[in-house]
Amino acid sequence: MGSIGDAANKEVNGTASEKKPTVIFVLGGPGSGKGTQCAYIVDHFGYTHLSAGDLLRAEIKSGSENGTMIQNMIKEGKIVPSEVTIKLLQKAIQENGNDKFLIDGFPRNEENRAAFEKVTGIEPKFVLFFDCPEEEMERRLLGRNQGREDDNIETIRKRFKVFLESSLPVIQYYEAKGKVRKIHAAKPIEDVFQEVKAVFSPEADKVEA
Repeated sequence: MGSIGDAANKEVNGTASEKKPTVIFVLGGPGSGKGTQCAYIVDHFGYTHLSAGDLLRAEIKSGSENGTMIQNMIKEGKIVPSEVTIKLLQKAIQENGNDKFLIDGFPRNEENRAAFEKVTGIEPKFVLFFDCPEEEMERRLLGRNQGREDDNIETIRKRFKVFLESSLPVIQYYEAKGKVRKIHAAKPIEDVFQEVKAVFSPEADKVEA
């Protein structure tokens, strides 16, 4: 029957292991408006927003050896090793009291995706994909002037190339499983959010079910 063993496992692992958190991957090219829309989703639907980029930048600021390695890779427009980002994401999920998360800007490639599912045992509920033309993303990135060192035209174009080559296979993988919700992201912010709301409202209704 295994009920004694189950009870013991419950004691050892605690309730956190009983119910996996709900995870939604948020993907889109640099400048597609992911961060802005994630802030709206947090306000309206109670998700916790975890930006892979922000977690990596916080690690860089910490001045750790890990941070220096991350900084050098970002400068070169390269993708940071999966295990580094997954450990930062896992830590952030475990330390947060919420049970539903938006993971923004990850997985960046197929290897990231497979490693995340294997390491965490979590498969995303769905993938929110912000589809935006390259010219529009470039215009936004050059205009936002946030002082980020990866916001210059050469690095921006490298990032577009990396996104196309690496992230599209991830989107195609989840598309084949019927898990991609595509958002037309070139429109004004409010119009984009109306489209996002339509994706999340049924989810919100099902939360208590």
